[in-house]
Amino acid sequence: MSTTLQFDLPDTAFSALRVSPTEFGRAMRVAASVKWFEAGMLSQSKAAEIAGVSRADFIDALSRFGVSPLQETVDEIQASLSRL
Repeated sequence: MSTTLQFDLPDTAFSALRVSPTEFGRAMRVAASVKWFEAGMLSQSKAAEIAGVSRADFIDALSRFGVSPLQETVDEIQASLSRL
């Protein structure tokens, strides 16, 4: 099951990125998913699902956006390692 959303955007939005409306929609899904993952609102798998890509492709998108694929902070990782 899926739901269709409709957005009203100015025609200039597509020319700004030099993409078609369909490509713009795909890019918007990925960008939103990356941001929600970065904010800790989504797991990698759920973000990939919303983005409409595989998990591996989502990890590649994280890299393109300069976002770490890890949701733990350095301090959290160090704390976990110190408990070993």
